Amino acid sequence: MTMNLTSKLGGDSQVSSLTSSHPCNHSTSTRAVWRSALTGAMGVFVGVDVGTGSVRAAVFEADGRLLASHSLPIATWSPQPDLYQQDSEAIWNACCTSVKTALSESGADPATVLGIGFDATCSLVVLDTDLRPLTVSPQGEPDQNIIVWMDHRAVEEAKLINSLGHPVLKSVGGTISPEMQTPKLLWLQQHMPDTWHRAGMFFDLPDFLTWKATGSLTRSLCTVVCKWTYQAGDKETEGWDRTYFEQIGLGGLAEEGWKRIGTEVAAPGSPLGEGVTEEAAERLGVPAGTPVGAALIDAHAGGLGLMAIRDQFEDPCTRLGIIAGTSSCFMAVSREPCPVSGVWGPYWSAMLPGLWLSEGGQSASGRLLEYVINSHPLGQAATENNRPVQEDLEELLSTMAKDRGLSDVTLLTSDLHVYPDHHGNRSPHADTTLRGMVSGLTLDTGRQSLAKYYLAHLQAICYGSRSIVEALSSGGHRIEAVYICGGIAKSSLFVQTLADVLGVPVTCPSQPEAVLLGAAMLGAVASGLTLDDVRGQISGAGTSVSPRPELEMFHLKKYKVFQKMHRDQLTYKEIMEGSMK
Repeated sequence: MTMNLTSKLGGDSQVSSLTSSHPCNHSTSTRAVWRSALTGAMGVFVGVDVGTGSVRAAVFEADGRLLASHSLPIATWSPQPDLYQQDSEAIWNACCTSVKTALSESGADPATVLGIGFDATCSLVVLDTDLRPLTVSPQGEPDQNIIVWMDHRAVEEAKLINSLGHPVLKSVGGTISPEMQTPKLLWLQQHMPDTWHRAGMFFDLPDFLTWKATGSLTRSLCTVVCKWTYQAGDKETEGWDRTYFEQIGLGGLAEEGWKRIGTEVAAPGSPLGEGVTEEAAERLGVPAGTPVGAALIDAHAGGLGLMAIRDQFEDPCTRLGIIAGTSSCFMAVSREPCPVSGVWGPYWSAMLPGLWLSEGGQSASGRLLEYVINSHPLGQAATENNRPVQEDLEELLSTMAKDRGLSDVTLLTSDLHVYPDHHGNRSPHADTTLRGMVSGLTLDTGRQSLAKYYLAHLQAICYGSRSIVEALSSGGHRIEAVYICGGIAKSSLFVQTLADVLGVPVTCPSQPEAVLLGAAMLGAVASGLTLDDVRGQISGAGTSVSPRPELEMFHLKKYKVFQKMHRDQLTYKEIMEGSMK
């Protein structure tokens, strides 16, 4: 089925021109206000980011300066291994409270909010025919109507889909992940038929949020292309592929005219509906009619925010963006499609207009380091001045290296090696059955053993990053510099290690809230600007670290161990195959 985008993407290789003719959002007066905002006069924009564990809202001036932000935690239920569920109404309530609070703390007049943008995790929201929450919980918990992105309940459904080999799979690196939406839909149909038949709407979480804000059922090109197998970039095949859905057993969605998964698709940042509805305006604390842009997945918003950094690597096709939070996403764009086995995409205009996006990933990065700390006997021990445990451990590592006469903390792990796929491998192997491995354990349970164990896992995440970068490069991407944001990027040890392992400079934005900034940029586009307008006015400073050549050989040897651990694990599986029958 072919569907026209409700807003056209401009420019075939520029970060530019998302436009719309909507009179409410693109009036001459609105443009004039934004132009004055860009020159330092009044006018702010709001970004809302829904991560795995929290909702955040921030108020930015037009030059990207953060005025205020507010965060609230959100609950996740895990009734059994690999099942993760959330509550969409609780998330929306947290969004409203966070926006109101951030605006109040910013001192900005709500009337000066000229646009709002949302991003969120690519989680599946299920509503009934009255558009109320519908359970996805096998235990029937009524408020748990979101299958969280990292949920792996649909592993068998993903295997089935992959075994059928439909050509659509070429757009997801050849292998669909159980973290994507069609395997989860198939799981619901097969395991929770009552929910499946009562469902009136399936949303990606970013699209759910813009619907709550505007009443518009329009989906973002970003969400449907990246997570739902919507085809874009070729006019002849654009839209939902009926043959794919019929082949995998979801042909009923096609017979219904796709109404449950979306009949209108808009480019990210396109203004939706008539802007904020009266009901949502009261909840959010902004004027009704405030423009709202079509959303982005949270990692893609981070990629957009990182593009605001200005340096000698101006060509976006030479940059790799890494959004390192609970998981890590690797964003590389190109002017022509660069298919890479085990890497999602290429997706047309999913992040930057007119460019093809390849998206690698690590299913657990920040979450892996949290696991390392929380699973150690001393991981929860109080630190001096209640500092984060990671800071305490990294300081201890420096002391350990000095005491042992080592030139750098990196060298402490010469006899401790980690393979970090505790939650499966997203890229480049696309193998959810892979698991974590450690070589070099001792009986030591002291603080120093935890510090060394932490360092070995941190390095392993970097070696996993190298395997993804090598895959991207083999597929035709030209990566000259890395730009990183997210929780792990706050660790200077991690950032320096990543630069050493990848052999290219790694830059952190001076504006630490790159994901929120990316979301707010969507609001700016919805108000009438192009991305070039917005990016040109943001103060895109960053701090860069360079690789240290003296550590190149050490990391190369560790990386060879990393690669052999992967091969060895596959050998172990071959040996044990059939042993449980």
